[in-house]
Amino acid sequence: MAEKPNKTVRIHNKSDKPDNIVEKENEIFQECEDIEAQMPRFLRSFFVYLKGNVLPMTRLAYLHDIRFFFTYLIEETDLVKGDTIDKITLKELDSVRAVDVNMFLDYCRKYKVETDKTITIYENHNKTLARKKSSISVMFKHLYREELVSRNITDGFDPIKVPKAGEHEIKALQDDEVMVMLDAVSTGAGLTNHERSYWEKTKKRDKAILILFLTYGLRLSELQQLNLSSFNFSRGEFKIYRKRGKESIMPMNNSVTMVINDYINHERAEYSSLDPEYKDALFLSIQGRRMTERQIRELVKKYTSIGMKTSRKSGYSPHKLRATAATSLIGRGNSIYDVAALLDHEQVTTTQLYAKHKANVKRDLVHDMEWETERQETEKDKE
Repeated sequence: MAEKPNKTVRIHNKSDKPDNIVEKENEIFQECEDIEAQMPRFLRSFFVYLKGNVLPMTRLAYLHDIRFFFTYLIEETDLVKGDTIDKITLKELDSVRAVDVNMFLDYCRKYKVETDKTITIYENHNKTLARKKSSISVMFKHLYREELVSRNITDGFDPIKVPKAGEHEIKALQDDEVMVMLDAVSTGAGLTNHERSYWEKTKKRDKAILILFLTYGLRLSELQQLNLSSFNFSRGEFKIYRKRGKESIMPMNNSVTMVINDYINHERAEYSSLDPEYKDALFLSIQGRRMTERQIRELVKKYTSIGMKTSRKSGYSPHKLRATAATSLIGRGNSIYDVAALLDHEQVTTTQLYAKHKANVKRDLVHDMEWETERQETEKDKE
């Protein structure tokens, strides 16, 4: 039988959301549907539960984890007989015990995948393991609640310790590092000759991206999806699309207005020269396409590494600029509740973590304990 040709997907958008937002949502939805089509049919009620009770990206993460668990059962155990995921039976899944899941989670700590040419080693830390455990727990609890399996095995899953909120060091740029970073994007200071050749073509775009991250603490996806039509310059505001389908109107200050206008008017490709798909996209690559999340992530990593005077590999992610925005706003005396609203934190306790992070506190303490300098000064006084 001949393979069916791939069909072009067209979005008939009757909502007030931009097409790129609707297309992104559809991509996630379609990927979920594709994974579900590979799964055993007895999980259909579980899929309905996920669709109605968790965010789309969470749903997708759960499905990835469960598919990987089923693949493990086939390839690494004798608990199932089928050679594909869809052939796993409900009776076989009912025979799985807590110890089997614990063995899977231990396997996930470090495993390898071999192809004809490469061997890739995957290593996961406790935070990732905890999410995989959660995905499997949700599935087994649902099946037990629906009386599809005979027992709830989740109570026997081994605990996985993950750092509690506030236990880990908050990574954020300090104000002086922010200034070094912005000097770099403005003047090219600290860039290699190769990097400067690209910077000459993108410096206004790059600065606008960094200023938006630093001012609003935007999530990477929120910034990447911005359009020209997102901005209303006469009102001095722009619209972003949050998680959970929320929309937020963000006011623009002078700095933001300045850098966005500078980029649009003096560097961004001419509207008429762009493919229809990218005409409304705000941030474009040199090739005239909407920048990908990966491209933005690499850009941020480069400039933050210059700000911190460290290697490119040690540069920060966009999420660290979100933390920078939070700590800087709180450090300037703004209300935690106001900052929580700006950053779209569901719980103000999340924002309070940044309030505990006092810029320069460790540096100031250490600078008060200059043992060797004091010793040398004492020696000089004796002379």
